[in-house]
Amino acid sequence: MRRTRPAALALVAGSLALALTACGQDSEGGGKATPKGGKGATIGIAMPTKSSERWIADGNNMAEQFRALGYKTDLQYGEDSVDQQVAQIENMITKGVDALVIAAIDGRALGDVLKQAADQHIKVISYDRLILGSPNVDYYASFDNEKVGVLQATYIVEKLGLKNPQQGGGKEGPFNIELFAGSPDDNNTRYFFQGALKTLQPYIDKKQLVVRSGQTRLNQVTTLRWDGATAQKRMDDLLTKAYSTQHVDAVLSPYDGISIGILSALRSGGYGTAAKPYPVVTGQDAEVASVKSIIAGNQAQTVYKDTRALAKQAVQMADAVLTGKTPQVNDTKTYDNEKKVVPAFLLNPVSVDKSNYRAVLVDSGYIKASDLK
Repeated sequence: MRRTRPAALALVAGSLALALTACGQDSEGGGKATPKGGKGATIGIAMPTKSSERWIADGNNMAEQFRALGYKTDLQYGEDSVDQQVAQIENMITKGVDALVIAAIDGRALGDVLKQAADQHIKVISYDRLILGSPNVDYYASFDNEKVGVLQATYIVEKLGLKNPQQGGGKEGPFNIELFAGSPDDNNTRYFFQGALKTLQPYIDKKQLVVRSGQTRLNQVTTLRWDGATAQKRMDDLLTKAYSTQHVDAVLSPYDGISIGILSALRSGGYGTAAKPYPVVTGQDAEVASVKSIIAGNQAQTVYKDTRALAKQAVQMADAVLTGKTPQVNDTKTYDNEKKVVPAFLLNPVSVDKSNYRAVLVDSGYIKASDLK
């Protein structure tokens, strides 16, 4: 019996729909359909390096939490090579991941590869470091980065007694301080330094704090790749050129790895004795080596950022976009990546020193007491 034309067209349309479904294409054309639910979906996790224990913890925490929700994971570390990280992300896209969580090595180097992700309808969560110059960043999970700098600078203000000399042992000052910042290709560097400088600037203006090197602009104090050896060399140079007859009273350091390098230079310069005590040296990330240094009385402070909570937030964001929900955010105005304001969820950092490290880090299970012996 001959089919009528409408019936034949309906059959062709139905067959085409089945074929498209079998190929995994969506109604927008090209790419694959977004999976509903965790089972069977794969998350690509791109972390910057294994040289910092915090990034190892971040990666492992996310992979574990994604797996608990039924996702598969592809966790890669770029080892501070931009080309390597780009290649890893490209490979994840080729293998067909369903979402990407990226802590960028260079926040401006991912525009092309994120365009590839967008073409495949792959959602992108920018993790801790905001990806810049790309419209293809969907959400951002981080800490209140400006507050990190405020906490570091406030600790210096309090320890030197700039508001209350009795707090700083009765000394009136002026006090000598040197400033360090993070990597120039990391957007967080700007926020950390901005928070710190707005706290310290009134005391610099009043000459209660003196930067003897004269290096106070961000482009003068950055530390490429957050490298401790680079920071150590710069601190050596500062001691030689500006402190042959002066004592350093404080060093603003944005990260524990940098702090370790600074302290090595100070030690070589004769600091760390009763006659020549270490300056107040800050830090960030509560890495075990620096917490041990704090306990020993070398590094003074660090800023604790619970990477377990950050990993949880990123996992919740990715799970939400893959299950048709709207991720939770608490900041829709601050983080402009030059192409768009990226909706963000910011967690609170905590200042840690010898007085509270046990309550904040050990009692919470973030660091084992045995690891600090």
